[in-house]
Formats: sequence, structure tokens, C-alpha cells
Amino acid sequence: MLTALAMVTALRIVPAVAAQDASLPSDQETAYHAIHALPAVQGQREKTLAWLADHADKRAVAALVHLIRWDPDDAPALRRILQKITGDDVGDRWFDWMVWLQDHPDYTPYEGFGNFLSLTLAAVDPQFLRFIHEGVASDIRLEEIVWGGVRVDATPALDNPKMIAAVDAEYLNPNDLVFGVEIGGDARAYPLRIVNWHEMVNDVVGGMPVTLAYCPLCNAGILYATQVSGRDQPFTFGTSGLLYHSNKLMYDRGTDSLWDQFTGQPVVGALVGSDISLKVLPLVTTPWHLWRAKHPTTKVLSLETGFSRDYGSDANAALRDYFDSTDLLFPTALKDRHLQPKDIVFGVRAAGGTKAWPLSAFGNGKLVHDRVGQVDVVLVGNAEQRTVRAYESRGHKFTLSAPDLLRASDGYWRVTEDALVHSDGKTLPRLPGHLAFWFAWSGFFENAVLGGN
Repeated sequence: MLTALAMVTALRIVPAVAAQDASLPSDQETAYHAIHALPAVQGQREKTLAWLADHADKRAVAALVHLIRWDPDDAPALRRILQKITGDDVGDRWFDWMVWLQDHPDYTPYEGFGNFLSLTLAAVDPQFLRFIHEGVASDIRLEEIVWGGVRVDATPALDNPKMIAAVDAEYLNPNDLVFGVEIGGDARAYPLRIVNWHEMVNDVVGGMPVTLAYCPLCNAGILYATQVSGRDQPFTFGTSGLLYHSNKLMYDRGTDSLWDQFTGQPVVGALVGSDISLKVLPLVTTPWHLWRAKHPTTKVLSLETGFSRDYGSDANAALRDYFDSTDLLFPTALKDRHLQPKDIVFGVRAAGGTKAWPLSAFGNGKLVHDRVGQVDVVLVGNAEQRTVRAYESRGHKFTLSAPDLLRASDGYWRVTEDALVHSDGKTLPRLPGHLAFWFAWSGFFENAVLGGN
């Protein structure tokens, strides 16, 4: 139910002005009636819904779909209007109509829809007005942005969190998953059981400002370098509480622009059109005991985060039903059916292209040779450990000699966080890659290529 704030804002909407062509309602008319169809505007809703039904205007479709979420009791009536306008019928569920809307980009909303969206979001949390308002620049369809169920920063980011020595991390179990990062000899472990509660970690590793952005909905932890050429200060990020295609929209604290967590690009706000794109850095998901054995001097997140949370060993406890289900929690039009939507893949971004491989392809320890864009790659992985690293191969064909040792025709190569290192000192650089659910990888990378096909 929308709050009094929403009602007051709605009543400030200027009266509708008819279009010059009486057969076609103006944007202002459509905007007026869409807002007065909100649940908070008592006494006018039946009349305005009737107006929307009578005019059968496709520009009103986005608003009607969003109305189903805010007043599901009226879903049958809204469904009838949508059916009349679109000729389609996908039922009474907001989820299904949102998927339909994502699949129909030709249903462009009326001018002023940004005001409608900001009004519905501000009724949940007025802080959403920092991100969404009429006239805001956007590289994505505003009508596909949805509330993720939490307020702005209700999932609080960790900023320069306290780190402790591995020997002091007694709270960790050997098989607890961690995000492992090493930059300039500075090795750090970010346990999933902590990151899951915060989703954003703004830190400095090896002198490099970074952000670890984790989206549990798409099961993707991505490490970004946040110092961008031409800017004096690195970006720091928080969680907006908004989603786009079941993926979190993070925001930077300097401009309040919304960023796509999966692509590292600003998509709504002041930075749209700036050509800024965050550099993706290598990280690995791996059990704690393996990371510690490989990096005995690693630092690890302390439980003293400054927040009261249950950092128990079941990292996915809060979303257990989601991870155990094949269903998605928020609406997403599925772009590729080669895998099941929530199959886990390991994806690599390289010069000229991207590619993903099913995690299952790595079995209980396996090498995969392939090509991504213009780059020959070798992947060293173990599905049971959820651990995969990718490197340029430059024509070498490797065999696995030991867990961290590869053999080629020219000798042995050690597996490190930076590179494959030959016994004579030459190196093959590591490539940025990460785990994700297939629906997210295939959805954010158009014409996604699946390794092995």
C-alpha cells in the first residue's frame, strides 16, 4: 500500500490536457490517469481505470503492469485492460506481465513515466528519489527497473573492513567458500558467509582501490578496479535496493548514478553517456582451506564488521529456498535455453568477446582449452570445489600434473593468482572470470557463447 507521501505527490499532478487529436490521448492525459490509478488515490481509481480501458493506449502498458504489483487485488481488472490493449493474456501475476514487458520493447511508455515510477518507489523509501525521477538519463528501459524488496542501503556495504590473519580466523570452517583476491602480493579472503549480508565491499588491495560486488540473485561475485582514468577519487558503491533483470543495481556515492552490477557500467543518472566502464579483475571462489594453503599469509575478513548479522556457516541461509529452487525470484525474460536458468557457469571476458562454460564441465579437477574472442585460453577448474581460474594459453597445450602445476611441451607451469609461471620465469597472464547463474550471463551478454558448443 502506498503511503501518504505518495498521495500528496499524486494530487499535485496537474489536470489532464486533451491532445489536439481527440482520438489520441496526450502523454499528459495518460500520465494523469496512470498516477490517479494508484491505490493511494482513493475515490478516483475506478474512474481512471475505466478511462485507461476505454482509450486502450499502448503507452500506458508499463504503468498498468507496475500497478499489478502495488495492488494485486485489482489484478483481474488490470489484466483485462492489458489484454484489450496488447491482445495477449499472460494471467494475473505481476511477474509474468513484467517478463512480457521485457520481451516487448516496442511498448514505450508515455512521456512522464519516470514520475510514475519514482512515485511508486518513493512510497516505499523516499531515498529512491535520488536515483529515479522524471527526466533522468538512462541507458536501460526505466520500466524494467523494479524494487528488490529492501530500502536504499538496507544491505549495508563494507568499507575498508577490518582484516585479520588467517591463524586468527577461527570462525571459518575448512569448506566455507571465500572470494580470493591477490594483487601485488596482497592476498585477501572475503568469506561468502559475510559478503552475502553486505553484497558490496569497498577496499584497497595491494594499493589498488577495488569493489567486490556480489549479487546473490544471479550468484555472481565480481571484482572491479574503481580508480578510473580522469577522476581524482575512486568510486565507492552501495546497494540501491533496485533491480534490473533480477540483477542488483548498485550506486556510486559521488553522483548517485545507478550501475549494472554485472557489466560495471553506469546505466541511470549523471554518468550515463560518460563512457566509463569499470575494469574487471581476477578473483576466485574457492574453499577456505584451499585458499589458506595456497596463501598462508592471507588476510581474511573479521567478524567485527560494525553490523549485527548472523554470519553463520550457512552462507545462503537467508535465500535457501531460492538456491534450492529452479525458479527465479524476480522477473527476467530468459534469453537462452541451452542451459537451465540457474545452472552455474564460469564466464570469461577477453579481448573481442566473452564465453561461459558450465561449472559441471570441470568435474573433480579438469583443464579446458578454448578460445574467447581473439584469445586462446586454458581454464583450470574443479566443479566440486567451485574453483576455476582462466589464463591465456598462447598456443600451449597443457596437462594437469598436480592441482597447481601444469605441464606443456616446454616444461612445467605453476598456477598463481597473477599468471601461469614457467620454471624459467616467463608468464601467461590470468584473465578475469567469475561464476554466475546462466540466466544472468546469457541475459547481460547478447548472443552469449557457451563453451563446448
